Amino acid sequence: MQPDTTAPLTFGMLVFDEVEVLDLGGPFEVFSTAGRLARTASDEPLLRVVTIAATDKPVRARGGLKVVADHTLEEDPPFDVLVIPGGVTTAVESDADVIDWLARRRRTSALTFGICTGAFLLAATGALDGRPATTHWEDQDELARRWPDVQVRTDVRWVDDGDIVTSAGISAGIDASLHIVGRLFGRELARRTAHQMEYDWRAEHTAEAGI
Repeated sequence: MQPDTTAPLTFGMLVFDEVEVLDLGGPFEVFSTAGRLARTASDEPLLRVVTIAATDKPVRARGGLKVVADHTLEEDPPFDVLVIPGGVTTAVESDADVIDWLARRRRTSALTFGICTGAFLLAATGALDGRPATTHWEDQDELARRWPDVQVRTDVRWVDDGDIVTSAGISAGIDASLHIVGRLFGRELARRTAHQMEYDWRAEHTAEAGI
């Protein structure tokens, strides 16, 4: 993907009850911080994030944090990159409206990013069949068992497979988010973003071989 650097690139992030707080907040911080550091000619953030939930009710994340999404599935806002955080995904996997929406929006997005057990939601759409992916170490065996066509990687913190990026658990989502910033906008912006966040990003230790 070659982003239009004259206009903001929008990241659409799904939120749901029992979403993992750092799966949501870590990538949100990376993309929003990069947007503060990189501006368009009209001084708009080059990256921005919108959140989407199934309904307009507040979402209760793991630990009890309440989040009010910017949009609902019905509003179906425009965005360029689909972001799917993890957490306890059991209820979401059985929600046909959410899975159908994810399947449709993945096909219309330039890039899809599944964090931690967000890979389970991607797998439920069929998007990971025959493709490499990873998830939290604690859930890798279950992902492989339930979706045997997925090539589950157990030795990396994230996997970049072109139009789909998946990451291992929680803090690994920050590593993968910085990788995405570097891939789309250059490694220098990713380094500046990590420095601004005071995050010890060791990109050379997280990369999938050959990416």
